[in-house]
Amino acid sequence: MSYTHPGQDDTVFVKVYLPTDTWNGRFQMVGGGGWQAGLYLPSIMGMTAAVGQGYSTISTDAGLGSQIYPTDWALLSPGNVNLYLLENLASVSLNDASVIGKAVTASFYGEAPKYSYFTGCSQGGRQGLMLAQRYPDAFDGIASSAPAINWSEFFMGDTWPSFFMNSLGEYPPSCEISAIQDALLDACDGLDGLVDGIISDPNKCLFDPMSVVGQTFNCSDFGTEREISSVAATIVQATFQFSGAKKTDNSSLWFGPNKGAILSGTTTDPSMIPTICSTNGTCTAGNFDFASDWLKYFILKNASFDFSQMTHAEYEQAFHMGVQQYTSIIGTNDPDLSEYKARGGKILGYHGLADSLIPTNGTLHYYDAVTALDSNVHDFYRMFLAPGLRHCFGGDGPYPDETFDSMRKWVEEGIAPDTLNATSVDTATVINRPLCPYPKLQYFNGTGDGTTPKGFYCA
Repeated sequence: MSYTHPGQDDTVFVKVYLPTDTWNGRFQMVGGGGWQAGLYLPSIMGMTAAVGQGYSTISTDAGLGSQIYPTDWALLSPGNVNLYLLENLASVSLNDASVIGKAVTASFYGEAPKYSYFTGCSQGGRQGLMLAQRYPDAFDGIASSAPAINWSEFFMGDTWPSFFMNSLGEYPPSCEISAIQDALLDACDGLDGLVDGIISDPNKCLFDPMSVVGQTFNCSDFGTEREISSVAATIVQATFQFSGAKKTDNSSLWFGPNKGAILSGTTTDPSMIPTICSTNGTCTAGNFDFASDWLKYFILKNASFDFSQMTHAEYEQAFHMGVQQYTSIIGTNDPDLSEYKARGGKILGYHGLADSLIPTNGTLHYYDAVTALDSNVHDFYRMFLAPGLRHCFGGDGPYPDETFDSMRKWVEEGIAPDTLNATSVDTATVINRPLCPYPKLQYFNGTGDGTTPKGFYCA
C-alpha cells in the first residue's frame, strides 16, 4: 500500500504481512539497512521470518523507493537538499509505519496487538533508537543493534582514511593493509586469555603498526613478496580507534574502528582504506561512495565535488557543517530516554567489536551519555559487545541470534538478560559463547576449549 504527506510530493510504500490463522497477538516492525529505510531484500526476509513466527509485520521504504544510494533523490536541484525525503528516512515514516501496521493488524483480527516490537541493525538500529527518542509510545520493545546514530559524525569519520591517503598522495595495496592487520592480531589475540583469532578487549591492544615496517610478506594482490611500508603503517595508525578523524590541530573529530576491525575490505564490509591497483603494482585512490555521498550530496550539496582535492581545513569545516545542519534531523543521539523508560519500554542490542563501518565507540559514547542522565539505565536499556563480529554479522566472532527473543522475554516476563547467547556463523568450527553487557567485557579463564560457554565470564 502507499500514501503521501500532502504538500510534500512524496509517495511512501509500506508492506504488511498478516498470518491468517497463526497470529500470536503481537506486531513486529522490521527496519532497514544502509541508505534504505526498509522494503529491501534483508527487510523482506526479516518480515517473512516474523510472519512465520506468528507476528503481523510491516516495513517501509520511507518514500525512497528501491534506491540503494541517495544519488537520485538527495538533491532537488544543485544546492537544494530534499529535506522532506531525508526527514521521512530519519523519523517521520517510522512513526507512520507503526500507526499503519497496528491499525491494519487491529482491523484484520478485530483486536489490537498485545505487544508491539521493532527490530533492526545499522540503519535499522538507528531507526529503533529514533523511535525510542521521538516516538516513545510506538513500541513496547526495541532490538537496536550496531546503530547508525551520530549520523553525520560516523559518515565523515568513514571518509577519513581516504582523505588521509589523498593528503599523503600515497595509496598502498590492500594486501599491505592486511599484512599489518595480521601482525596486529598475532600481537593482541591472546590478551583475553584465549588465542582464537578474536580480540575481546581492543583497548588493551597496544600494537604499533610502525613496529612491522620493513617486514616481508607475500602480497596476494600481485603474487609477489613485498615489504610493509611506513606509509601503509601510518595510514593504518591514523585509522584505528585511538586516532580516527582529526582536526587541523590534531585533536579528535570522531572515533575510528577498533583494533581488530578489517580495514582492507571483505565481501560483507566495504574497504575503509579503498585503493585500486593495476597488475604492475601501481595503486590509486578507490571509492567509498556509501560515506562520501553524505559529504557530496547533503553537506556540500554538490554532486560533482572532487573529494581528492579537499584540504584539511575544508574537511574539518565540512565535518562541523554536517553536525550543525543535520543532528536535529537524523543525528539520533539524544540521550534522554526518560519517556520511553516511563512507559515501560525496553531496548536491547549488540555491537560488534570488529565493526569497521560504524565504530563501536560511537555507540558506547551514546550509552555513556544515557547513563550520565540515568544511572539505572540497565533497568531498560542494555547494549552487548560482540568480540570478533563485524558490521551486524560476519567475522570470526559468534553472532547473537537470540537478541530479539531476549528482548521480548524482558518485555513480557520482566527477565533482563545478564548475558546474550551468540553462535558462530562464518567459522569452520561452531562456537557458542555468552556476550557481555557494556561496560563489562568477555574474558576466558582457561577452562574448556573455547567452543562452548564454559570458561567465559564477564568482568
